[in-house]
Amino acid sequence: MKKFRVAFKGLCDGFADRSILTQWILACCAIAAGLVFRFTFGEWLVVVVCIGMVVSCEMLNTCIERVCDLCGTQYDERIRYIKDLSAGAVLVASVAALVAGVMIILRRFL
Repeated sequence: MKKFRVAFKGLCDGFADRSILTQWILACCAIAAGLVFRFTFGEWLVVVVCIGMVVSCEMLNTCIERVCDLCGTQYDERIRYIKDLSAGAVLVASVAALVAGVMIILRRFL
């Protein structure tokens, strides 16, 4: 049970980070769109998986950036590469979620 408390604390701590909070706000927008457009069960499934994927990626990206920052304040090309790669993972997840959302919504109009 302690592991769940620790994990929940980490989830709550994530709300203090601007990047993670931004992803949660965008997730709420996706949920609002689902309510407005009355998504089907399958569409909700896609939205929930996309939200989990993007928020998880952002949380991991934030962790990676913080660990890299512990290595020092001097510029290091290896640290830049690691940070850029983890940010790229968030971008890939976000674009995939956006495309899925657009496809779901456009289907209503086509």
